Amino acid sequence: MIDQFSLIDWAIFAGYALTLVATGLWFNRKSQSSKDYFLAGNQMPVWLVSISVLATSQSAATFLGGPDQGYRGDLTYLATNLAGFIAAGFVAYFLLPKFYHYKVFTVYELLAQRFGEKSKYQAGTVYLIGRLFASGARLYMAAIAVAMILFGDIAANHVIASILLIATVGFAYTMYGGVRSVIYSDVIQAMVYISAALLVLGYLIISIPADFSAIWAVLADPGDGQDSKLTVFNFTTDLGGAGVFSFWSVVTGFVLLNIAAFGLDQDVTQRMLTCKDSKSATRALVSSIFMGIPVVLIFVCIGLLLFVYYQRPDLMQSGIEGEPTPEFVGQTVTIFMYYVLTDLPNGIKAVVTIGIIAAALSTLNSGLNSMSSVLVQDLYRGFYCGLIKKVSPSEQQLVKAGRISMGLVAICLSAMAGLCYYWQQYTDMPLLAFALSVMVFSYSGLLGVYFTALFTKRGSAGSILGALIIGFSIPVLMQPYVQTWYLPDAWQFDLNFSYQLLIATSVATIVCCLGVAQNARSFTKEEA
Repeated sequence: MIDQFSLIDWAIFAGYALTLVATGLWFNRKSQSSKDYFLAGNQMPVWLVSISVLATSQSAATFLGGPDQGYRGDLTYLATNLAGFIAAGFVAYFLLPKFYHYKVFTVYELLAQRFGEKSKYQAGTVYLIGRLFASGARLYMAAIAVAMILFGDIAANHVIASILLIATVGFAYTMYGGVRSVIYSDVIQAMVYISAALLVLGYLIISIPADFSAIWAVLADPGDGQDSKLTVFNFTTDLGGAGVFSFWSVVTGFVLLNIAAFGLDQDVTQRMLTCKDSKSATRALVSSIFMGIPVVLIFVCIGLLLFVYYQRPDLMQSGIEGEPTPEFVGQTVTIFMYYVLTDLPNGIKAVVTIGIIAAALSTLNSGLNSMSSVLVQDLYRGFYCGLIKKVSPSEQQLVKAGRISMGLVAICLSAMAGLCYYWQQYTDMPLLAFALSVMVFSYSGLLGVYFTALFTKRGSAGSILGALIIGFSIPVLMQPYVQTWYLPDAWQFDLNFSYQLLIATSVATIVCCLGVAQNARSFTKEEA
C-alpha cells in the first residue's frame, strides 16, 4: 500500500520523522534519579498531565475503535463519560491523597502500608499480567493500522511485523528520558492524532453530497429494523454484548472499570503522580475526562459518516450525476483504514497516517514506562534487593534497571499483541469493546483488595492472594470460548465485560474480607 503515497505524502512523513528525532533528543535527557525517571520529580504542569492522561486512556483504541463503534453501533459509548466522572470523584477522595501522603512510586506501594510488603508484590504482579493483556491489545490495534499502511492487509505475518516495528521505535524513543519524555511525547502525539481526526471528519462532510438534515434523518432511522445511530443513553436490560454500553452497564461495571483505570492502574495513575500534590492530580484527571468527550465524539462521528458513505448509496448519489457510489469491500475491523487508504487525497492521507502512528506510539510508551516502574520499584527494589539480597540499590542502578526492564516489557507486549490478533479475530468483537474487555482480568481482583483495604479492617496476605486469583479467574471462565470447555451448549451464556467485572469484583471483595489481619493498620482520614 505504500506505493499509494505521493511525493507530498513522503515529504510530510519526513517532517514528522525529523520532529520525532528532535523531540526525542530534547525530552530524553538522561534522568539522574529514580524519582526523576519514574515521577518527573513531581514537577509536571497540570495541563500537560491532563493531556497525557487523555492520550494514555485513548490512543490507538480510540483512533480505530471509535470509528468502528460509530460504523457498527451508535453514540452510546459517550455515555461512559458519566462513569468517568463518578470514578474520578472516588479516586480524588479516597486514593490520590493517600498516594501523596505515603510518597509512593507505584499505586501498589499503598497496600504495603496496610497489609505489609508481600501484598505489594502480589498486587504488582497481577497488575503486570493484566496490563500485559490491555497494552498488548492496544499495540495490536495500532499494528492493524500500520499493517494496512505498509502492506494493504491485516494478514498475520504483516500484523506481527508491524507490531515489532512499533515496539522497536517506541522503546528507542522512551528508554532514556523516563516518564517526563513520555508525558511530553503524549502531548505531541495527541495533538497530531486529534488534528488528523478533524481533517478526516471535515473531508467526509464535504464528500457526502447531502445536507445535514438528510444525514441526520438517515442516522436517526437507518432502516432495515436498525435502531437509531444517534442514541446516547440506551436503557436496554440486555446483559450480553449488545448491551455493553447501556446505561445500567455504565453506572455499574463502567464505574468500577474507571476507578481501576484512574486509581489502580499504574499506566494512568503514574501520570497523575507526577503532579506536585493530590489537588493538582485531581484537576488533571477531571480535565482529561472533560477533554475526552469531544475527542471521542469526533472519532465516533467519523464512523457514523462512514456508515452513510458506504451503506447509503441513495445519499451518496444525490446531486452528483453519474458519480460511482463508494463501496467497502474489506473487513469491518479495517473500515477506517480502508477509507484512509482508498478515498483520502494525497497530503491528507499522509497526515492521517501520521496520526495513526502517533496514537500507536502513545499507546506503547505509556505501557513501557508504567510496567517498568512496577518491575523496578515493587519487584526489583523491594522484593529482589530488599527481601532476597538485603541490599539497597543506588539511584544509578535503579535507572539502569528501569531501562533494561523496558526492553523486557517491549518484548512481552509484542508477544501479547500477536496473541491478541488471533484472539480478536476468533471472537469478532468490536475493537473498542475488545480493548476495554481485556482490562477486566486484572482489575477485578485489584478492586476487591483495595475496597477491603479502604473500607474494612479485614484482609490478610492469604486472602489478598485468593482475591487476586479469583478476580482473575472468574472473567476468564466467563469467556465464550472458555465456556465451551466446561459447560454444555445449553448452559453457555453471553455476559458483557462490564457485568463480568461487577461480579468478579464482588466475589474478590468477599474473598479478601475473609482474611483476618494480624498486624495490618487501617487508613485514617487524617492521612488524606
